[in-house]
Amino acid sequence: MQWQLFISTFFLIFISELPDKTAFATLFLASRAGPVPVFCGAAAAFAVQSVVAVTFGRLLSALPGRIVHIGAGVVFLILAILMWTRKETAEQDVSVSRAGFMKGAASAFTVIFFAEWGDLTQLATATLAAKYSAPLTIFVAATLALWAVTGIGVVVGHFAKRAVQPHLLQRVASIAFAVVGIVLLTRP
Repeated sequence: MQWQLFISTFFLIFISELPDKTAFATLFLASRAGPVPVFCGAAAAFAVQSVVAVTFGRLLSALPGRIVHIGAGVVFLILAILMWTRKETAEQDVSVSRAGFMKGAASAFTVIFFAEWGDLTQLATATLAAKYSAPLTIFVAATLALWAVTGIGVVVGHFAKRAVQPHLLQRVASIAFAVVGIVLLTRP
């Protein structure tokens, strides 16, 4: 493994992903579901996205950005509506049962998978893979960076769930998802 390339790729992707919409989404998903299913679902989505980025290299940067933004925007708006209208019971803890785990992981996978298409970090990964002949190094570094940001978001979201009323978090998350969706839809 080329350690200089690994370290530079890791930090580039990590810093780029911290303020990203998917880190924000992970934080709010973790406040709704258990941290483990959200991390697993998001980590799987990021791994798939990294494989796609490395495999297709520069081809991904040729995808029509507007269509990607519209699709991601619609997904975030739908999630905002579903989150706003969802009824929460006081005893709800989706991380307890296997069905709850699968639901939380599937939700996280879906949100991250669709939101990450054409994202800055995916395009950066694709560009690095196209520039350097080290697909394994780029894949591992980018994926670990994305997982690190996911871990931070999951921990913050999980503790926010304990510190703030779930109903308030649900409202804040739905508004945040709507804002992200509107920004993606109105972005040129």
